[in-house]
Amino acid sequence: MTMAAASKALLPSPSSSSKPKSRILSSSWSLIADNYTTSINLSGAGARAQIWAAKRGGLLVVRAARGKFERKKPHLNIGTIGHVDHGKTTLTAALTMALASLGNSAPKKYDEIDAAPEERARGRGTVATGRVERGTVKVGETVDIVGLRPTRNTTVTGVEMFQKILDEALAGDNVGLLLRGMQKADIQRGMVLAKPGTITPHTKFAAIVYVLKKEEGGRHSPFFAGYRPQFYMRTTDVTGKVTSIMNDKDEESKMVMPGDRVKMIVELIMPIACEQGMRFAIREGGKTVGAGVIQSIIE
Repeated sequence: MTMAAASKALLPSPSSSSKPKSRILSSSWSLIADNYTTSINLSGAGARAQIWAAKRGGLLVVRAARGKFERKKPHLNIGTIGHVDHGKTTLTAALTMALASLGNSAPKKYDEIDAAPEERARGRGTVATGRVERGTVKVGETVDIVGLRPTRNTTVTGVEMFQKILDEALAGDNVGLLLRGMQKADIQRGMVLAKPGTITPHTKFAAIVYVLKKEEGGRHSPFFAGYRPQFYMRTTDVTGKVTSIMNDKDEESKMVMPGDRVKMIVELIMPIACEQGMRFAIREGGKTVGAGVIQSIIE
């Protein structure tokens, strides 16, 4: 049965003078109204809820009923689900006005809903996920957020792995770290969390690079100084410019052929947390064309 059919089945027929019979429904169902979905969750003491609905003046009223219940005002949690700026707050305000007309609650204006304590409580932080590359991280420690933007520090207020809370995370763990006072916009893919002062962002380095052959899935043609591919480092990718090329004898070379092993100077367009010995991949047009390791940091 579709939801529209289920809702219709719950409404009393015009000719019926008695209340409709209660029906057993699942613990969660939805009302569809004007392209917005209001999700209603019913809860009971270990059993499914029995509900009945009556249509009053175009308003669908949902009531919860279950055997013995001491409280005189059972709570029915209603959550409004929809896209950003698609009218969730407006719909919720309209629902509060309609419910207030029954005399059981007070209406809330549009601006009062967004001013609720739940909406204002944004200082707890944001969760950043990733793999611990080395060392450990504990709750309460201060960490630097390095790369892509100016370095800033924050405090780790929670460590979680596979939905379990940890006191500390070890090298190799894939964890989520709750960062105090951070907003979602403050964290970007490719940033690195590290003990203060242990790693810094850079834009220019020297690297040893192997360029894949055509048979290995690489380029079909050579490239020259000024080549601008994507450099993949850890979880991020950033555009970089090959400013100079040298062969194994440190002699300047004008051209790199597929299959060559060369030394090159790379200048990135954005600062990335990198260090000597870090490996990276070079990609172009959706395919990997080379791989390298940072030999030294220049800037």
